[in-house]
Amino acid sequence: MIKINHIVFDIGQVLIFWDPEIPYQQLIPDHKERRWFLDNVCNAEWNLEQDRGREWPHAEEILISEHPDHETNIRAYRKYWHEMIPREIPGTFQIMQTLIEAGHDVTMLTNFHQDTLPLAAEIYPGLKLPRGVTVSGEVKLVKPDAAIYEQHSREYDLVPENILFFDDSPNNIEAARKAGWQAEHFTSSQQMRADLARYGVWPQ
Repeated sequence: MIKINHIVFDIGQVLIFWDPEIPYQQLIPDHKERRWFLDNVCNAEWNLEQDRGREWPHAEEILISEHPDHETNIRAYRKYWHEMIPREIPGTFQIMQTLIEAGHDVTMLTNFHQDTLPLAAEIYPGLKLPRGVTVSGEVKLVKPDAAIYEQHSREYDLVPENILFFDDSPNNIEAARKAGWQAEHFTSSQQMRADLARYGVWPQ
């Protein structure tokens, strides 16, 4: 069995729930209009560039120049961002804390803007427990780019084959495995505990 010396957690959809639609349920009550806006204006591709480090004012101005009639709702994305993270994923903070208290080396690797992660950490103090975190917006790299896995290993002095990584994205899991990491697709805290037990880092 491969020895696991380092456990790495993704944050969004693993430790905390994230849904950009939540604030827009009030701002754009019509479902079809709301989906059009989130698919065509403040969409995933646009938000990914914030995860890559693009500053919010610049991101807003790009969209406002293209969709001037939607300025208020474009600016609402960052203004009401905190409403997009309404709760913890059940059980995973407890797992992470148990691992840390048992002496395991725990870090985090996340696609997150450099300004919004500190806000999330104020709402969810458990995000401050691990030894460190690689934030995509700070290093200007995003998963599943191979370079961000190399960056994390280098920054925290991790041996790739001794890392166990949890992420909700199959693409990110595949990229981690290509980087030489052990990686498991997160679906629930129950499955996470079972995966940890298989690798010998969770009480049987």
